[in-house]
Amino acid sequence: MKIVFAGTPEFAVPSLDRLYENKHDIRLVITQKDRPRGRGKKIQFTPVKEKALEYGIEVFQPTNINSLDSIEKLKEIQPDFIVVAAFGQILKREVLDIPRYGCINVHASLLPKYRGAAPINWAIINGETETGITIMNMEEGLDTGDIISQKSIFISEDDDCQSIHDELAILGAELLIETIEDIVAGNAIYKVQDDNKSSYSPMIFKNTGKIDWNNGAKDIVNLIRGLKSWPVAYTSYKGDNMKIHRADALCERSKGIPGEIIKVSNDGLYVKALDGVVVIRELQFPNKRKMKIREYLAGNDIEEGIILE
Repeated sequence: MKIVFAGTPEFAVPSLDRLYENKHDIRLVITQKDRPRGRGKKIQFTPVKEKALEYGIEVFQPTNINSLDSIEKLKEIQPDFIVVAAFGQILKREVLDIPRYGCINVHASLLPKYRGAAPINWAIINGETETGITIMNMEEGLDTGDIISQKSIFISEDDDCQSIHDELAILGAELLIETIEDIVAGNAIYKVQDDNKSSYSPMIFKNTGKIDWNNGAKDIVNLIRGLKSWPVAYTSYKGDNMKIHRADALCERSKGIPGEIIKVSNDGLYVKALDGVVVIRELQFPNKRKMKIREYLAGNDIEEGIILE
């Protein structure tokens, strides 16, 4: 199959890998512009661009994929498929109509739940116990196209955004190959989404991670799990930003007010929440690396009775 692949972050790389490994004719890889990343703010290639260059595939980085130049370039290729995986731009009708078999999208949720930019994060933040991959036929709406295939996975209490991201990236790549084969063979079944069952997963920003200690302990821990490894949930200790990388919820009564550190031990920091206790196991202060509580307390003090804000 003659394929144009559009993707940007790490999530999309396994899908590109599998298309390449299965000998599909990848004529072009489209990805977002290179941007400054890391502490040094150096311009870096997107993960998909790095992989495409490794394979010797032409890379195209338009400001707008729907521009006349982009459309002309795609029409010259005459692809059988445009495959999209976390690309970061919405495709308009002029682009959607170009490929022979259509534009298909690898989406990290069980549509119609969690349409939008951050389905993995919000599934965990909202305490879901199941998520998955949907391959859909793209329309102009936001993740509203017909469902072609789906596979689900279980979210355990030990999972976080990073672990589910990695699992879904691999699952999405596998399902993508199967779905392309079904479409070409004429065996694919297209299912219209039920908009009444839809939900939205908006973009994640740094301030999404601000912890409100008046929430329940489990809700706070779900926020921490859902924002690992970026932007990381945080609170304030004596005016310093404290990032929390790992924590557990205890459903037990305790004295104190929400946000109060009620116990400090090598096992963790015990913080009062609305309906229980959050035990912080791993944290990070400004200009320091993340540490387990035992390691941090070996060279630093944390006071009981302080109110985290």
